[in-house]
Amino acid sequence: MSQNTEIDPVYTEEIGHGNSIAAWACVGIMTIGFIVGGIAFAFHNATVVYASIGVVVLGLIVGWIMKKAGFGVGGSRSGAAH
Repeated sequence: MSQNTEIDPVYTEEIGHGNSIAAWACVGIMTIGFIVGGIAFAFHNATVVYASIGVVVLGLIVGWIMKKAGFGVGGSRSGAAH
């Protein structure tokens, strides 16, 4: 019986995990939005819930802009060599 011991090159690449300034800013802003939105939902405050949804979307936009500005993984201004 012969076993194939060749490793697929897809599995040898570093994952990266998004550990960058852009990722931290994005996740931080979105976390604040989710926490405030969850508390507002528990208190039946629809206005703050919808505002929190806007904060979550804002976090996505901030992360995308920062990535384009070079603060993402492997970016020119990220400060870390990944």
